[in-house]
Amino acid sequence: MTRYESWGRFPKATHDVVRMNWRDMALPPDSGKSMLPFGNGRSYGDCCLNDQGILVDTRGLDRFMAFDAGMGTLRCEAGVLLSEILELVVPRGWFLPVTPGTQFVTIAGAVANDVHGKNHHRAGTIGRHITCFELLRSDGTRLRCSPTENPDWFRATVGGLGLTGLITWVELQLKAVSGPLIDQEIIRYGRLEEFFRLSRESDTTHEYTVAWIDCAATGASLGRGLFMRGNDAQGAQARPAKAGGARLSVPFDPPFALVNGPSLRLFNALYYRKQLQERVRSTVHYPTFFYPLDAIGAWNRIYGSNGLLQYQCVIPHRHEETAMREILGQIAGAGTGSFLAVLKVFGDLPSPGLLSFPRPGATLALDFPNQGQRTFDLLDRLDAITMAAEGALYPAKDARMSPDTFRRSFPDWRQLERFIDPRFSSSFWRRVSGESR
Repeated sequence: MTRYESWGRFPKATHDVVRMNWRDMALPPDSGKSMLPFGNGRSYGDCCLNDQGILVDTRGLDRFMAFDAGMGTLRCEAGVLLSEILELVVPRGWFLPVTPGTQFVTIAGAVANDVHGKNHHRAGTIGRHITCFELLRSDGTRLRCSPTENPDWFRATVGGLGLTGLITWVELQLKAVSGPLIDQEIIRYGRLEEFFRLSRESDTTHEYTVAWIDCAATGASLGRGLFMRGNDAQGAQARPAKAGGARLSVPFDPPFALVNGPSLRLFNALYYRKQLQERVRSTVHYPTFFYPLDAIGAWNRIYGSNGLLQYQCVIPHRHEETAMREILGQIAGAGTGSFLAVLKVFGDLPSPGLLSFPRPGATLALDFPNQGQRTFDLLDRLDAITMAAEGALYPAKDARMSPDTFRRSFPDWRQLERFIDPRFSSSFWRRVSGESR
């Protein structure tokens, strides 16, 4: 694997790379090629790629600038990983207000994709907790952006996929916690209707909710899974688990994808029955609860050298159960899918960005091994269901949606155009906007 590819490893792209650090925080001179910030490459599709252009590697912007341990405000440079933030703040009684399913993303990447987490129904997206950031434009202009200072630029940049300029630093408000532990409950349920009942019930009692679903199940068992809900443990004084590297790693690309029909059906059947009791309560360290896949380094290699395509959609409440039933039926009928298929219900807190993905409704995310046209045909069928239900797709996970699907997913996309830096572009943006630069 190369560092300068997406986590899905599709599509392939060729770049010039410019590495930025705090000693020389200047964008490269105009060479006629467009540029794009690159954090840690954990976006699944091509929003972090700029084929035939320049990637500005920001991991060298890795300094902490200020931390008020009393108020829980943190300022750090763009390339700091969420894992590095957690190592600093958790022992001091603070946690990220919102975190995605991996801690190995940069803080600027989290802002640029306006990430969400298991507590969306309580906290919304990370953009709601950003107090300010600095945006460096290609003409050398530096803009300080917040909900009240340059608010239009703030709204365009949060969820703006790195197109408005380079975020140099970010300040965010952390969340107070008693310690590093989570009180979790895992509930085995038998069908899709039970998921929605559990979700409604849990939203009032638990800060964190999400479900693993068996994407190979059919018939009356369609949508069955394990519903996981949790709250920050109170008075938890245990020493926090180190949030750094993986315990295991996939060392090489297998000759073929290890995710296939037989392995998928076997794994999902066993995983669904992994606990003997219907309900199991336990107290776990935060990495176990929030970042189970981070324990396996380079896990994307199990999909083989052709890579994977992740699909994440959101369906509004009025259509969520019917459309999710159709989507899951299509996936099960195709005999494909992933070991980790995730279903969650978003809350109604408004997202702050022009291209923010979360909105009220149910969201499904899962990976597909890239099997060429067969996979693309299936995803086209899922798009049709999502669009008919007035839903949307997530740009951070996408590598193939059509311009029409993008525009229907984000009707405000034209408003973003006036904020895009004239020297910035991406493979994703050229694909969905029809622009050539």
